[in-house]
Amino acid sequence: MHDFTVLVLHGAFASSVALTLDILATAAAMAPRIGAGIPQWKVCAATDSPVPLSNGMHVDAKRLPRRPESDGSVWIVPGLGPDSLAGMAQRLSQSDALEAAQALRVQARAGGTVAASCAAVFLLQAAGLLVDRKATTTWWLASQLQRVEPRCKVDAHRMVISDGPIWTAGAALAQTDLMLQLLRTRFGPALADAVSRVLLIDAREAQSPFVIPAMLASGDEFIARLSAQIDAALPQAPSVARLAATFCVSERTLARRVRAATGQSPLGLIQCVRLQKARMLLETSRMTVDQVAEQVGYGDATALRRLMRKVSGATPRQFRSSVSASTS
Repeated sequence: MHDFTVLVLHGAFASSVALTLDILATAAAMAPRIGAGIPQWKVCAATDSPVPLSNGMHVDAKRLPRRPESDGSVWIVPGLGPDSLAGMAQRLSQSDALEAAQALRVQARAGGTVAASCAAVFLLQAAGLLVDRKATTTWWLASQLQRVEPRCKVDAHRMVISDGPIWTAGAALAQTDLMLQLLRTRFGPALADAVSRVLLIDAREAQSPFVIPAMLASGDEFIARLSAQIDAALPQAPSVARLAATFCVSERTLARRVRAATGQSPLGLIQCVRLQKARMLLETSRMTVDQVAEQVGYGDATALRRLMRKVSGATPRQFRSSVSASTS
């Protein structure tokens, strides 16, 4: 019996597929040393083998049966490449994606666990598995996922979300975080921690530190201009009423447009812009944390520390330390 089924689609991110297989192989090698069970897995596809991935790479895979049946394994879909809603809709209408979605649907309806990262989360949506669920995806496509499945609560800030048998993760390299969580759930923390140490994988709980506010809108010019207006007004963060007046819309219309484009409230967008600017100042200047807090409109460093920890799980000093370490 297999513990994991890795479902690979044509054009999947080569790095996401490779990370999945490398983490599983490392777990299998480490398991006997710590007395843990040894993971077993298979690689499947809805196309003939070898399956072409991004950047000209290929992976060998077993052909999915024409009539898929559920099994006791965790089904995992590594990240996909399309970066727009139009490209995603076109990709998901292709025969292999339709066949993969059906296989995932059968697995989930029988009570099996399914997991996906990055744009592959849209495959779960196409299979009807995100209705009344919480989910995440790559943060710059989160607003699009919310639009195509309004019954799903999409949280762009989280790195990994589990809601019942449905697991989702952020951008393509969040596949590492997803795999460690699945190993931890299936085989216990000791094996997951051992793999993390051997491969030097840091624990990451949020995508928030990587979010660029203007990109949350996925090309929405209104949100891009709104984000620029907020940034230009700092340290005096504009009120929602002032922003609505500046853009000649009602507060209700402003809230509706921001929510539709980003999945956030106007206050959430203001906070996102402030925190992103604070991070930029921490990484590119010699300002003290108190000075950075003042530049983005917080009364003192305590308020900034509290919000950064709440949203991103990190302190201002950790942002500055990570940059220093990467440039040393």
